[in-house]
Amino acid sequence: MDSLISKFRIVAGMVLFLLALATKNLQGQASAPMSRYNFQLESRVHYGFFIHHHLEMGVFNKHFTGFELALQKSTFGKQQWEVLYQYPLVGIAFWYSPLGGFKEIGQGYAIYPYINYPLNRNKDRSINFRLGLGLGYLTNRFDPIENYKNFAIGSHLNAAVSMYFDFRFRLSDRLRMMAAIGLTHFSNGSMRTPNFGLNIPTANVGFSYFIMKPNPYLDRMLRPQLYPFEFDGKRWFSVEFSGALGFKDMTQQIGQRFLVYNVAANALKQVSPKSKIGLGLDATYDASDKSILDLNSIPYDHGWQLIKPGANIAYELLMQKTSLLFNVGMHLGSKEKSEGDVYQKLAVKHLISNNLFASATLTAHFGKAEYIGFGLGYRLDFKYY
Repeated sequence: MDSLISKFRIVAGMVLFLLALATKNLQGQASAPMSRYNFQLESRVHYGFFIHHHLEMGVFNKHFTGFELALQKSTFGKQQWEVLYQYPLVGIAFWYSPLGGFKEIGQGYAIYPYINYPLNRNKDRSINFRLGLGLGYLTNRFDPIENYKNFAIGSHLNAAVSMYFDFRFRLSDRLRMMAAIGLTHFSNGSMRTPNFGLNIPTANVGFSYFIMKPNPYLDRMLRPQLYPFEFDGKRWFSVEFSGALGFKDMTQQIGQRFLVYNVAANALKQVSPKSKIGLGLDATYDASDKSILDLNSIPYDHGWQLIKPGANIAYELLMQKTSLLFNVGMHLGSKEKSEGDVYQKLAVKHLISNNLFASATLTAHFGKAEYIGFGLGYRLDFKYY
């Protein structure tokens, strides 16, 4: 009997040990962090054309191909914004096109980081919106003597914007196929004229391949801890002040380039983890306004009449430390109003610290780019209940 009891104790002990070990392994698997290196290689072939958004662009009338190579990785909720945007893909792409072989424009190159946001997704397929912003290079630019037929753009180096709606389909654990339609845009923000810009709609197809075995698909992941600059669900509003400096090229009209100064203040209320809305005030001094008034023999009494105060409504889209700020408003004064009273601003902001941020802002009038300003700002946050 004692022998039987001893054997039972040994077996029971082994069972308990194995159960404990299995439980520990399961807990370890559940809490094991996802791989940070779910990298994919992606390639696409494009087919597109130029939009003739100005009459002069009609001479560039041809369909052409383009090619794209990208390195990207999947996100799995390591940071708060990844969860809010349904675990997007993030990457960097290189784009090339002969642009129809027009000698006036030459060839186009672009390199840009991007985020591919899922709009609808499951394990096997997804519909996404991809947004990229970076640098573009055109081999030929406008020259008043040697390349005067290039009405489109006056600089080699430009901003490049890429926007796609794409459909992704899972072919195997590592291989995906994509089909997309989108727009690639080149512009220098009127830092050098002409600046009609290039708008290139394309259809594209491609494949992406996971370099290593990918993490398993998960429908839902727990949100990570919040950082001080992130929304915690409480009632917040912020007041921010910023200043920016830009360049405006008017060599074709006046023969000079001018500095533009802007100061702005925005009061914004956070309405969700992703969004802020509010009101803004700004004041702009555009040194070209004086030359335009003098050229048109329009008198002015004081220098302050050259300042353009404005009021606007604002919306900010948040992505961790980076955000997009949209302003639409009206100028409330100034002698020079040749571009109209309504203006739009699109700013890319990035927090350097919890309060200090850097920004790059495109200012336009009725969709026509005026200048790009680069600056710094400071944000004050207030919590109320």
